Order: sequence, then C-alpha cells, then structure tokens
Amino acid sequence: MAEIVVQFKTPPLEFFRTVECDGDVCDLTKTQPNVIVFCIQPEEGISLKFSAKRPALQVQVESVDMDFTYADTWQHTLPEAYERLLVDVMRGDSTLFMRSDEVQTAWKIVDPVLRAWEKDNTIPIHQYDAGSWGPKEADALFESTDTVWWDR
Repeated sequence: MAEIVVQFKTPPLEFFRTVECDGDVCDLTKTQPNVIVFCIQPEEGISLKFSAKRPALQVQVESVDMDFTYADTWQHTLPEAYERLLVDVMRGDSTLFMRSDEVQTAWKIVDPVLRAWEKDNTIPIHQYDAGSWGPKEADALFESTDTVWWDR
C-alpha cells in the first residue's frame, strides 16, 4: 500500500463542541485535524476527513469522510503500473521517466550510503516479509514523539 497523508493543523481556538460517534454512542471530544489522503496503490483515489456541523439546533461538529476511488467511479479494470509504463515506452512518452541528470544525482546521494553500509556492519538493515506493514523497528521512530502511524 502506498499513500500520501496530509494532516492539517487544528485551529488554536476551538469555537465549537466536537462530537465523535462510534455507532450509536456519541461523546464530546477534542477537535480532530482535517486530513487528505492520496491513495497511490493498490486502490487509487483520494479521501478527505474533515469536521462538519451536525444537522441539529446545537452548534456541534463531527468528523466526516469523503471518499473517491477510481474503481468505484469507473467500473472497468485499471491497468497495472508496469502496463502503463510499458505503453509509455512504446509510445515514446518519457514524462514518467527520470532524466539522466536526475539518475546521476540520485546515485550521488545513494552511493555513499551504500558504501557506508558495506564498511560498517553495525548499521542494521531491517528485513521484513513482503506484504507486511514493514519491520517492527519502524515503530521505534515514533516512541519519543506524539506522532503516530496513519491508521484508517
């Protein structure tokens, strides 16, 4: 799965009471930040999570979702990433490919890192199973912060 998640800052002042509901159970809570998610693969789409005023006499807001997926909107099968890439190659369309100067610059950055790993075996490279959410060691990135992995 590949997604780009943009979480917007919450306003410094909360003018409205926020209601969070789980099924039929609702409770007042702190305002949740607005979030936009660009789903790259396997299901391309865009979703937006934001606060909206509940349809009632009280001024209360609740988190709501807006979701768009290509598969739900257009019912035909989308081509795989490499299918699109190969078609672009056959058409001579290079817009999705890196230029040679970009490749050279990328290697100028990556090559020293690879050489450092070869020289110093104390720098761990964490393995993980294909299809998993990655190595458990990645969770340590957020242990000393208030940041968390995005979870739908």
